[in-house]
Amino acid sequence: MTTSTYQVSGMTCEHCVRSVTEEISGLEGVQAVSVDLPTGEVTVESANPLPDRVIRAAVDEAGYQLVES
Repeated sequence: MTTSTYQVSGMTCEHCVRSVTEEISGLEGVQAVSVDLPTGEVTVESANPLPDRVIRAAVDEAGYQLVES
């Protein structure tokens, strides 16, 4: 199991959290997604490491942006 944390900008409400969670949860191998709205942190647990571009695409699809680390 791999756990990764990302910073997402633009989320302001629970609807935002649901959108991001749904998009990332739909990725192959993702087992859990946790979003901390006040900090914008998204923690993803997956069977194997996921490329940042895959996470970025899911966050973009939800209408938000992955912050460069």
